[in-house]
Amino acid sequence: MKDSKILIVDDKKSILSALDLLLSPNCKMLKCLSSPNSLLFELKNNSYDVVLLDMNFKAGINTGNEGIYWLNQILEHHPGMSVMMITAYGDVELAVKAVRAGAVDFVLKPWENDKMLATVAMACKLSHSKKEVNRLRRKESGLIAEINGSNKNLIGKSQAWQSVMQVVEKVAATNANILICGENGTGKELIAREIHRLSQRNKQVMVTVDMGSIAETLFESELFGHKKGAFTGADSHRMGKMEAACGRALKIPFKFPSG
Repeated sequence: MKDSKILIVDDKKSILSALDLLLSPNCKMLKCLSSPNSLLFELKNNSYDVVLLDMNFKAGINTGNEGIYWLNQILEHHPGMSVMMITAYGDVELAVKAVRAGAVDFVLKPWENDKMLATVAMACKLSHSKKEVNRLRRKESGLIAEINGSNKNLIGKSQAWQSVMQVVEKVAATNANILICGENGTGKELIAREIHRLSQRNKQVMVTVDMGSIAETLFESELFGHKKGAFTGADSHRMGKMEAACGRALKIPFKFPSG
């Protein structure tokens, strides 16, 4: 929570002052807004981890619909934002409605300071976790793109080549098992990678197995994995290529016996 940035939106200055006094010593930055009208502008221009949002802003209205509206607006523009709802007119139905709409928690006025601090700290932790997950996903996507490559080595204009590429595009859209035949150096791996690039699995790594380099005794272990102690030398659990390729593409190059 010490590294977190918090935005509070409430129409009552007494609430803003109380939350400011309570939360400022425990967070990196805190800002208060007395109206939600500038809320989206503030979020667009500054980075926050948690938003504490009042559910009612107009006098005499305590349905919570205003808060739900602004909650939806926040999550539409900032899907990973942790939003806590605060109100003096809380009931179970309203709390459930807010959580279903995407709020991480619901706090009633007046609050207990210890509970408020614990709830905000949890919301901050959740926000940091979401950001870390998004960072890792972006990193994974970059690594997958680097591993799969752009396949710019496929060049051809002949009628025969166009026919091959038409077949590639057709089979890439299916879940069929594909057998690619050809002499050494004819580009079987390039075709396999192009099929993967055009398939619905192109966001995942294409798993490859070089059958020629696997000893006969390790064939089963390589494809299907093994548990620790399954055989001599199995010092740890190992995932097989089949399991690793679940939801991805698996390429197994091998040679047919001649004659």
